[in-house]
Amino acid sequence: MVETGNAGLAPVRGKARIDVLDMLRGLAILGIFYINVPYMAASVWTFSADVRLIGWTAADRDAWWAVNLFFAGTQRCLLEFLFGAGMMVLARKAMEPDGPVAVADLYYRRNLWLLAFGLFDVFVLLWPGDILHIYALAALFLFPFRTLGPKTLVVLGLGWAVITGLGIPEYGAREYVARTELVQKVEAGDPAALTEWRKLETHVPDAQAVAREHAAHQGGWLPYAKNAWRYWSYLASEWLVWDVLEAFCTMLIGVALWKWGVIHGLRSARFYLWLMVAGYGFGLTARWIGLAETLSFSPGPRSLWITGEFARMAIGLGHLALVNLAVKGRTGAAVLGLFKAPGRMAFSLYFLQQIVGMYILFAPWGFNLWGRFGWAEMAAISTIGIVALVAFANLWMRHFVSGPLEWAWRSLAYVKPQPFRRAELSAPPQPDHSPLSRPASAAAPPAAR
Repeated sequence: MVETGNAGLAPVRGKARIDVLDMLRGLAILGIFYINVPYMAASVWTFSADVRLIGWTAADRDAWWAVNLFFAGTQRCLLEFLFGAGMMVLARKAMEPDGPVAVADLYYRRNLWLLAFGLFDVFVLLWPGDILHIYALAALFLFPFRTLGPKTLVVLGLGWAVITGLGIPEYGAREYVARTELVQKVEAGDPAALTEWRKLETHVPDAQAVAREHAAHQGGWLPYAKNAWRYWSYLASEWLVWDVLEAFCTMLIGVALWKWGVIHGLRSARFYLWLMVAGYGFGLTARWIGLAETLSFSPGPRSLWITGEFARMAIGLGHLALVNLAVKGRTGAAVLGLFKAPGRMAFSLYFLQQIVGMYILFAPWGFNLWGRFGWAEMAAISTIGIVALVAFANLWMRHFVSGPLEWAWRSLAYVKPQPFRRAELSAPPQPDHSPLSRPASAAAPPAAR
């Protein structure tokens, strides 16, 4: 390790990488493209409406089902797990009470810069679905929890799932009970209940919001930007606090997974097999039932109001277990090795997705492809984009230490320019530990469960 006067926090060189974390990060950041493209390519006020209103084909229905079953929320879950694990790598010098204050300085400086990057993504790249500012805000609360035991971390981390299951901020068990009672009243012929049922049966998009979207995609930069900012303001006012709480709770579980040696491949193949079976068994089953309820077009109670967050994390654990299990074999390691490079420059690829989507493919001054595709075509666009990003990342990482934004972020955090081209290095590159950049290996987790 290279030591400097900054409490030993100078870039670490020559440390072994944790390849499986790079692979997980690469897969997660690429999988998010399946979720984000529909928000870039179509009216957000109509594409998730009742399928009878928007003329889906059978292929659109299948694509919607696949995306929502395997990808919705689960890629975000993996990144949140990785963020918690990444904090533990960065904070390995601060696990004792007398650990250097400089670790905390670096940690908070990194996350304040991440917040700035996220706001740039929202207000300049015009991406209202940015996750970086949410992660940064959640991470500001995470550091003091690093010394807790893994069981305590899991109990706290499940807090958001319990809250949503109960019905805060909406739906959950509370709404499930109310809808069940409504069904009973409708079956009994209650006139008031029948009127309420008919209102709930029809999901009509907000006509004024849809009109604003269409107008924004026919003008110049300013109306296009105003529409994006308006939608972000709506999301922030309604969901920012809850999104930060979700990210924070899932990051706590990521810290626990690091301490248990689960996230970075220290457990046996048998362990990962059982974790995959359990995660997918519950998560996919709960989601399958919930999606079937959604496509029944009935305003009756839906089980995902209660099980949704538990299912999201269970599927995320299933993905994590599948990757860790696969890399224990030669073939799996070779195939998944393609995703190490995207994982090492995931921060840059995330921004590149927004640039391509919001400024080139679907912008009114670009190819202006907005509003032309169904779910099947949008899934195909996502797949083509993912293949291109994998090829680009592997080519880029042959010549550079990291992606351009990883380099900028690291240099700002260390208040010193970091190596960029591989030719500048006399030793392996400085590891980085966030979910959107490259973590380094530690000899063993700081604590075992």
